Amino acid sequence: MKVISASSPLSLWTTVRSVGAFNVACSFVALWALVKVMRALRWRLKTTQLRGPPRTSFIYGVSHDVASSKDSGGMYERWAMEYGVAYMIPSVLGQTRIVLFDPRAIAYFYARETWTYVQTPLSLALLEASIGRGLLWSQGEAHKRQRKALTPAFSNAAIRKLTSVFYDSAYKARAKGAWDTAIESSKDGDTVIEVQNWMNHISLDTIGIAGFSHDFGSLDGKRASVTEIFDTFGNDQKASAVNQVVLLLASAFPIITKIPSKHRNLVKKLGVAMGEISNDLLIRSRREKDVNMSGKDEEKSIIGLLIKSEGQDAELHMSKEEVVAQMKVLLVAGYETTSISLTWALIELSRHPNVQTRLREELLVFGADPTYDQLKANLSYLDAVVHEILRLHPPVGEFTRLAAADDVIPLSEPVRTVSGEMTDSICIAKGTLITISGAAINRSSAIWGPDAKEFKPDRWLTEDGISGKAKEVQGHRHLLTFVDGPRTCLGKDFAITEFKTVLSVLAKSFVFEMRDGPNTPVEVAMGLLPRPRVVGEDGIGVPLRVRRYE
Repeated sequence: MKVISASSPLSLWTTVRSVGAFNVACSFVALWALVKVMRALRWRLKTTQLRGPPRTSFIYGVSHDVASSKDSGGMYERWAMEYGVAYMIPSVLGQTRIVLFDPRAIAYFYARETWTYVQTPLSLALLEASIGRGLLWSQGEAHKRQRKALTPAFSNAAIRKLTSVFYDSAYKARAKGAWDTAIESSKDGDTVIEVQNWMNHISLDTIGIAGFSHDFGSLDGKRASVTEIFDTFGNDQKASAVNQVVLLLASAFPIITKIPSKHRNLVKKLGVAMGEISNDLLIRSRREKDVNMSGKDEEKSIIGLLIKSEGQDAELHMSKEEVVAQMKVLLVAGYETTSISLTWALIELSRHPNVQTRLREELLVFGADPTYDQLKANLSYLDAVVHEILRLHPPVGEFTRLAAADDVIPLSEPVRTVSGEMTDSICIAKGTLITISGAAINRSSAIWGPDAKEFKPDRWLTEDGISGKAKEVQGHRHLLTFVDGPRTCLGKDFAITEFKTVLSVLAKSFVFEMRDGPNTPVEVAMGLLPRPRVVGEDGIGVPLRVRRYE
């Protein structure tokens, strides 16, 4: 007869079976709950408890209110007026976020982003699924290495050489049938054009040629797979509303992003399409480089720098996956953000014909198409209009980051805590969620003055046009549109130059009006990023009445 010792594996398995799988599972759940409670207790003990708005939903806190608001920046601003320049808001499933509304605190935060303050698990999951582990996804040393490898492609010298590409795309759009030809065939000398679609095509073709020496042919009517997918985002607003709820819940449980859905399938499809295009462009460019033995200028182009970084002996080596991810990042950024800003510019010029006339007069008096250096230094009103659009309508409205370590954030003015004490700094425990609303800061009356909500380019033309508080904001031109610190938008100058170039061509050539009058309501619809839409239009439609300027 075989004797089984009490310490044998078989005896242990028999014991586990006798206890029951249910009891074992309960033990694991209890252990998980204990860890969560201990973390929550540590967070409460080490984080300054601030005042803030009450929870309006047991599940969502106030997150659903913010996400579904037509003016989320206004909500953040109102809470700052009530609770101070730093406050807490209840978030999804018991989470809490600290909102910073103080220029000094925000500057401190951005100086430490990508090290002390990092992407949330949800942001990392969404970025990896759509564009891979590129510049937007990476953090710390990996982000520093990738950014340094790409920086030469966005220098003043590099963008100066690309200005002609920006002009080519603008003139190509102007000459196409929906513009000149349609106006000529109209009895009244004008026509209605859905401008957002055209701004998309200008942006996509521009980043294709400027970044990768590839013409997507979007302005010629060619339909690449990536353009079809881009255009699909925002067409189904009911699906966008459902996706909004899913994303809110995913902020607590990122695994939810793995569940099959229409939006997830679309994001996956976009990632695959961009991956195929990126691989094709890389193969073609490598072949051309081998044949032509490209010189130093080609090596400083975006595609040239990416190919150079693939070499194993490269000082700033990037893996093939990282290279493809950078191309996806540049495609999305080049397509989405600039086209959104251009669309808002045409809307605001249509709403403010006096501004449109003044801008056109400046451009016509200047005469020939301005060079890169002239765009930067010689056209003050164009610069003012562009930066007023960037102030009022930042393509990305807010950011949330996770504290990777305990920290203390200084404030420029004291705030009252939950216990009633005043403090001029707030303690942040590891794991704390920090939110900054760039849209709220850019449009805050407390920061920009009583006319902060108005479209007023003149504020950029005089020394006292920017209030003292706004000058404390340490982003580009006192804006948070391009954020700040180590993660400042690398393509900032590229985007602004393209914006100015295209707008100068269109404003000189055409007169824009809202199709249904200057008071036509415009709302924000969800595309890949939030986009303007004329109320009542399908998808992300922005139809404007356009006539040639004589």
